Amino acid sequence: MTTRQMVDLMNAEDSTVAAAVHAVLDDVARAADTVAAALGSGGRLVYAGAGTSGRLGLLDAVECPPTFDTDPEQVIALLAGGPGAFKQAVEGAEDDESAGARDVDQEELGGHDVLVGLAASGRTPYVIGALRRARERGSATVSVACNRGAAISHFADVAIEVETGPEVLTGSTRLKAGTAQKMVCNMLSTVAMVRIGKTYRNLMVDMRASNAKLADRAERIVAQVSGVDPATAHAAIDAAGGAPRSPS
Repeated sequence: MTTRQMVDLMNAEDSTVAAAVHAVLDDVARAADTVAAALGSGGRLVYAGAGTSGRLGLLDAVECPPTFDTDPEQVIALLAGGPGAFKQAVEGAEDDESAGARDVDQEELGGHDVLVGLAASGRTPYVIGALRRARERGSATVSVACNRGAAISHFADVAIEVETGPEVLTGSTRLKAGTAQKMVCNMLSTVAMVRIGKTYRNLMVDMRASNAKLADRAERIVAQVSGVDPATAHAAIDAAGGAPRSPS
């Protein structure tokens, strides 16, 4: 194949992912409500996964504080092999079911928390161990797999099974499966944050203005909502301690 033929093929395969996610939106919505209920009661959203799936969970977790000004411990990720596995694969870590259970115990998950287990294959032992132990500890559980009849679905209160089909590079689940999982994670965290009041309409009023770009965005948000000029918006944000929405 020419390079153009290869990218055409990959693009054609990628175009099927949104439809696959659309087919399970009822389950995604149920899961998002489950996450919102946990966060609304003071609990945590905890992702658990291995390899690409685990890294996607971690990516979603670390984006929540700057986007929604959440506490860094409110949305976290458990990654097979530990934090170092984000940068370098830890072979065999995903096969250790007991490690998933130990990580859940270490984080002391409880009745107010929700654990979202991510596994493209739908059968990763680490994720099964995490889901099983979270359920034993009274946490709500959600599973996200990329095929039907996934083993992890048996350990979830809400099972999301996105049937993405074979990858263009056989077995490389960082492709369509990874894209599908990223889409689902985006929906779970974003919808849940909207449900608990972290936004105003479609605006990130609870964002953390930690750099010049975000400070400018905060000013534009306040100006847009209130109809004031940028200078007035800037002064109001300063008076609120740098937050687009006043803590009071």
